[in-house]
Amino acid sequence: MESKTARLTILIDPAKKQAFEELCALQDQTASQVLRQLIRDYLEKHQVDYPTKARLPPK
Repeated sequence: MESKTARLTILIDPAKKQAFEELCALQDQTASQVLRQLIRDYLEKHQVDYPTKARLPPK
């Protein structure tokens, strides 16, 4: 996991926000956890590399 955090503010329709948060709660996850995973998946899909603390040392 990353060692520092940054805030990302988005505007979203209130009904979608509520539905998203309810679904996250049903899956025992926070909205932030799900959004972080979506961002990681999106970056991976587009083969974007980024530095993180979680990198394994080279062999």
